[in-house]
Parts: sequence; structure tokens; C-alpha cells
Amino acid sequence: MATSSTNSPWKKVWRITKKVLFWLFILQFVYIILLRWIDPPITMTQLVSWVSGHGLKRDYVDRSAISPNAKLAVIASEDQSFPDHDGFDWKSIKKAMAYNERKPGRIRGGSTISQQVAKNVFLWQGRSWVRKGLETYFTFMIELCWSKERILEMYLNVAEMGDGVFGIEAAAQSYFNKPAKNLSRQEAAMIAACLPSPKRYKVKPASGYVAARSRTIVQQMNNLQSDPDIQEVIDTSPPGNKK
Repeated sequence: MATSSTNSPWKKVWRITKKVLFWLFILQFVYIILLRWIDPPITMTQLVSWVSGHGLKRDYVDRSAISPNAKLAVIASEDQSFPDHDGFDWKSIKKAMAYNERKPGRIRGGSTISQQVAKNVFLWQGRSWVRKGLETYFTFMIELCWSKERILEMYLNVAEMGDGVFGIEAAAQSYFNKPAKNLSRQEAAMIAACLPSPKRYKVKPASGYVAARSRTIVQQMNNLQSDPDIQEVIDTSPPGNKK
């Protein structure tokens, strides 16, 4: 009887824990589904930026209000295999792992746009095995539940593109005094060039890195623009009107 009495509270705690985990799973799943059509009210990265005094400039816009130049620029800069992979670019991951083994003092990432959306929308910044595991899960889920067009649209709306500047619309207005739908190829490339470290690299006035990197991105855009899979993803027409 004593053993039964001792174990009873733990059984109750375990039952409660299972219920909590079950409902957390249901709620996050529902949230993922809802984000197919609605934009996140706020992300952890945005909240931290605001609380820490870096500010929060953002203006979510529909994919039709984003220049194809901006979509092509981030694909050229961040993830050229974006239309073709299932959320993970295994070749880039292997290259990044090999580089990090050779130079442990310099960390190179191999994240796809899908992985960055998973991190930016659902998680926090930083490096840990727990966050990486959750990132893998959310990447799998958004690839399963969203279209590539929605993933790219979400990325362009939530990615930090300057110190406290989130999303392509806020970046276009802040740097070039124009809406995102009117960004030129060079302007879009300059914004994309800052993405690896948006608090460090300045778009305007352009740092030396951004100026040089943007020229490379424009070259990559020229190489990729005729790819039919990429054209389908950056097309601004409604899905039903695509050829």
C-alpha cells in the first residue's frame, strides 16, 4: 500500500503532463494550418527586437504586392534549390558541416528558406540542439501544409532586413521610399545581401559587403530567372490563373 500511495502523485502528474502536451500539439497544429491564410500576430524575434530597444518596423503584404525581383533575389541569395527540395538542402547541409569541422571558429549555416521560416515564425534565434530539433519539425510541417508560394511570401514578410526592420515592405519603404512591388532588381539584391546579418550589414548607405554581395546576387538572378520552377514560385498571379 505504501508503494501505491507513493506512486499515485506521480501518476497524476504524468496524466496531467500528457494532457497538456496533447493540447499543445493540437494548438500548434491548428496554428500552422491557420498560417496558410493569415499572418502571425508577432514572432519571437520581433518581440525581442521591440523589447530590447531595436524597434519593430513591419507591414505584412500579400504576395501579389511583392516584386518578383524581391522573390528572385532572396532565392538567389539564400536558397537556389528552394522550388525543388522538401525543406532541406542536404548538399548544402553537408558542405556547411564539413566547413564547420575545418574551421570551428567560423560557423556557416546550410539553412533553406523553409528552415528560416520555421525558425523566424515559430521559434527563437540562437544555436542549440533543442531549437534545431524543433526547427526540423516545423520545417517538415510547413512544407507539408503550405505551398512553396506561401512559404516564400511568409519569409519575405517576417525576415529581419535591417536593425528592427522586418519584411520586404518595411525594408523597401525604409531604404528606398517605395512599396515592395516597385523594387528594382538592384534594390532587391541590396536588401537580400543584408540577410545573413541584418543588424550588421547596412543597406543604405550600403556597406562594402552589401555593395559587393548585391552585384553577385544580381548575376545569380540573371542566371536563375529563366528556370521554369523558379518562375512558377515567383509568379504573382493567383494559383488558378497560372498556365
